[in-house]
Amino acid sequence: MAITQMVAQRSTCLRRRVGAILVRDKRIIATGYNGAPSNVKHCLEVGCLREQKGIPSGERHELCRGLHAEQNAIIQAALHGFSVAGATLYCTNLPCSICSKMLINIQLEKVYYKEGYPDELTSLLMAEAGIPLLQMT
Repeated sequence: MAITQMVAQRSTCLRRRVGAILVRDKRIIATGYNGAPSNVKHCLEVGCLREQKGIPSGERHELCRGLHAEQNAIIQAALHGFSVAGATLYCTNLPCSICSKMLINIQLEKVYYKEGYPDELTSLLMAEAGIPLLQMT
């Protein structure tokens, strides 16, 4: 989890710094942090769209310039040709429901996270898919 928190320091989000690591067979496959896509200005440069519109955390995920850390970890693995099937996710925060759906489809084994996230659908989806959510203190 210490490595995950270090990855989160690269975040360009003004609201929350999130880091994610995909691990399989005790090896780090990919890392990700939340921030704008490549070649797109970061919120640090142009401000936070979600703050400007008064959108609460955990709602309207599509109204954001950035990708979530979990999404970026999956994308990095794909860009470099690494399979993520059977991996474990370590994340500074509980994934949102959109990331949870992606994680279910990559055949994730389990999720370790440090802090919660206000998206109730996450626990329902993960439980139905049989993916354990394990909070680390």
